[in-house]
Amino acid sequence: MPQAHETVLLVDDQPENLSILADLLEPHYRVKVADCGERALRAAVSEPRPDLILLDVMMPDLDGYAVLSRLHANASTKNIPVIFVTARDSAEDEERGLELGAVDYIVKPIRPLVVLARVRTHLENRRAQHVLADQNKFLEAEIARRMHDNEIVQNASLSALAMLAEMRDTDTGNHIYRTQGYVEVLARALTQRPEYAAQLPPEQLVRVVKAAPLHDIGKVGIPDRILLKPGTLTEEEFAIMRTHSAIGSEAITQAMTKVQAADHSSYRSDSRPLAFLDVARQIAQSHHERWDGTGYPERKHSTDIPLPARIMALADVFDALTTRRVYKPAMSIEKATDIICQGRGTHFDPTIVDVFLQEHAQFIRIAHEYEDA
Repeated sequence: MPQAHETVLLVDDQPENLSILADLLEPHYRVKVADCGERALRAAVSEPRPDLILLDVMMPDLDGYAVLSRLHANASTKNIPVIFVTARDSAEDEERGLELGAVDYIVKPIRPLVVLARVRTHLENRRAQHVLADQNKFLEAEIARRMHDNEIVQNASLSALAMLAEMRDTDTGNHIYRTQGYVEVLARALTQRPEYAAQLPPEQLVRVVKAAPLHDIGKVGIPDRILLKPGTLTEEEFAIMRTHSAIGSEAITQAMTKVQAADHSSYRSDSRPLAFLDVARQIAQSHHERWDGTGYPERKHSTDIPLPARIMALADVFDALTTRRVYKPAMSIEKATDIICQGRGTHFDPTIVDVFLQEHAQFIRIAHEYEDA
């Protein structure tokens, strides 16, 4: 049955036509009338808003075609269905009306049962569209909520995993917060550099920042006698310590391989679901490489080193210099900054050092905000 609260706007310059349609529709719907195009446009945006418009074509000043065009040009009225009701009965006229966007075309003189059936059909369609739109909004909100929940769980899991490695090596887990903050500062600033912006679109920047805490995950495989040794490492011990980058990279690679083997959709390592882990693997593997090729484990150099790892390299060294470790006291920020500058073009990507100096105040803020007790 028609819904009593639905409103139909009747537009015709002939009072007798308006009277016939109003008498037909008023027992079933709320009816508004307008006797010219301008009044129709005002009625379409006034309360109660029409759910359907029956529009005459031949009217003085502003004909039905012009009214329909202006209705479609207005964001608040463009979705109101319009039925042309006209004495113009040629096939060309009907085709033109439908091409302009009318949902139906009724020829005068009207047949009451046909008009009622057409009006009922289009109002039912409109109700169905509203129900579908409401369902879509609900589903979008539900998907957004679940994605947010999943992101919280993922972030918490990653933080716990990263802290498991870091707290074997430091007194607190603040190292991962500081280095993650430094990485974000550097990465965001690099997006303003034309030569790096293309490598750091928004989604990649987020991956780099999220992956940063996993840079030293491989330290879980280093014995405590080496990891926690208070003095200088022997050459043999240092060789073992350096394996942590390969251990971390291999652990992440194995995790990605198991996901690919278990999932029938066969995600590639660079596909969206695994892209974050691929960035984490790059960082774990290469953040101890040096710009001049003297780092480890693969002696990569310059831009052969993945950009996420080059960013992490500076963040990690700065934090290592400015915080206390079992084998050394903390260094002043000023001294650490001098060492970073001395490593420009040898240890570090020169542009990243330039960005570090540009954002130096941010580094100081993060160092103080997450200072170890």
